[in-house]
Amino acid sequence: MSLTVKQEAFCLAYMETGNASEAYRQSYSVENMGENSIRAEAGKLIANPTISLRVEELQEEAKQRNAITVESLIKELEEARLAALEADNPQSSAAVAATMGKAKLLGMLTDKLDASLTTKSLPASVDDFV
Repeated sequence: MSLTVKQEAFCLAYMETGNASEAYRQSYSVENMGENSIRAEAGKLIANPTISLRVEELQEEAKQRNAITVESLIKELEEARLAALEADNPQSSAAVAATMGKAKLLGMLTDKLDASLTTKSLPASVDDFV
């Protein structure tokens, strides 16, 4: 299945921004939409298997074009970490960010999703349904 022009634009904008909502804003008409609607529609698009496969293709093309590997990214992050620590005014937060980036790349750290559920009380008896 091929993508529509807007879907392809969404994929390209997502690659550029890394944010599905922003990619949706750039690719679709949103003047009459609220933020929750934009977020929901962007979520549907990024979850669409055809679109997610296209994003993966674009990511792979970018990796190949730029010769990016996990090893090269780890090396860059380590260089940034050392530069932050060895600066005249050491930047510990930048060093920690680089360390966390390395951990994520190596699969040692993942983002957690906080899902909160609300429940309704059930009636005590069938008569309470009426």
